[in-house]
Amino acid sequence: MTPSSTFTGEEPECPEDREYVLGAPHAHPHPQVDPLARLRTSDDPPWDVYLTGTVFLDIVFTGLDSAPVRGTESWARGMGSSPGGVANMATALARLGLRTSLAAAFGDDHYGDYCWDALERGEGIDLSASRTVPGWHSPVTVSMAYEGERTMVSHGHEPPLEEVFPQEGTPACRPRARAAVASLTPGRSAPWIAQAAAEGTRVFGDVGWDETGAWDLTSLPDLKHCEAFLPNAEEAMRYTGTDCPRTAAHALTEFVPLAVVTLGAEGAYAVDRRTGETAEVPAIEVEALDPTGAGDVFVAGFVTGTLAGWPLADRLAFAGLTAALSVQEFGGSLSAPGWAEIAAWWRRVQSVEGQDPAALRRYAFLDDLVPEVGVEPWPRRRAVPTIGFRRTA
Repeated sequence: MTPSSTFTGEEPECPEDREYVLGAPHAHPHPQVDPLARLRTSDDPPWDVYLTGTVFLDIVFTGLDSAPVRGTESWARGMGSSPGGVANMATALARLGLRTSLAAAFGDDHYGDYCWDALERGEGIDLSASRTVPGWHSPVTVSMAYEGERTMVSHGHEPPLEEVFPQEGTPACRPRARAAVASLTPGRSAPWIAQAAAEGTRVFGDVGWDETGAWDLTSLPDLKHCEAFLPNAEEAMRYTGTDCPRTAAHALTEFVPLAVVTLGAEGAYAVDRRTGETAEVPAIEVEALDPTGAGDVFVAGFVTGTLAGWPLADRLAFAGLTAALSVQEFGGSLSAPGWAEIAAWWRRVQSVEGQDPAALRRYAFLDDLVPEVGVEPWPRRRAVPTIGFRRTA
């Protein structure tokens, strides 16, 4: 944690010179915290969260002093490999202790095998609704991180979803879940979203940049099936035609019960139309190494708190904390924090003299959540051999 107006502490060592890979490929994870433990009953759906989308293989080069220059060769001091795309969200949810099910197409190449293994065996994500597609190679993204920024190059072909999932490109046997995270696309409707909502699944919608430039909320037909909508400030203002993200959040509640707008370095703001409640939580200032996947981690943290029944302000604080921890690492799913990282951070900030008491009280709800034993020292790093190393059976 770097010094800030919110928390003070020592700057963690720079991890640029290491090689990273997602998880421990053959170690089935045992989350230290089940945030829904007190709510679970024998009548629960088998999964807490369902999601679907495209899995990429992400290769991240770190420790670059500057952007690559045309006609020259650049050497990176570190690199990492991990499943990316929708896998960022799935991994973030699973590491927070939610039982996560993912429906995706996987290539039948080595990259596809690696991503499947890392997600299923390394992270404990259910892939029973996913399929391996013969003859389809895995999409790949190469990301270069330098000076707090990133440059990405991707290659891939659209997955043949109609061949893999004959029911309008979605799994015919979608697993039942408490919640689902849906990526909304302007001008397109995904039938599974309405079906899930009709079955009582709580749908959380996020959205990307509108390439059409229309920024019309009526072009998001599945928004009406969502319980919550989580755009960033720029997206929220463009969709509502306002010049203030907080005003935009209130305007969005005409279309969805709960609007959560991320404000970048300012934190996040939320409005719940059903209760009339609003909440705003400032961001935790950190030394950001790579913002890849931070938005996915924020959504995962907010979904976790919502399913656990926490107050709105606690949900925002937790989502912001998990996102802040993620940007201090490189990569998308690589950087998603688990409860060990959360516990280590909470123990560390409480031990630093001169902390703002109000800031500490904002995260006091963690006292009842984080594990009391087995907490590793802060900062905790995930550095193990990257993809390509042989391992014994």
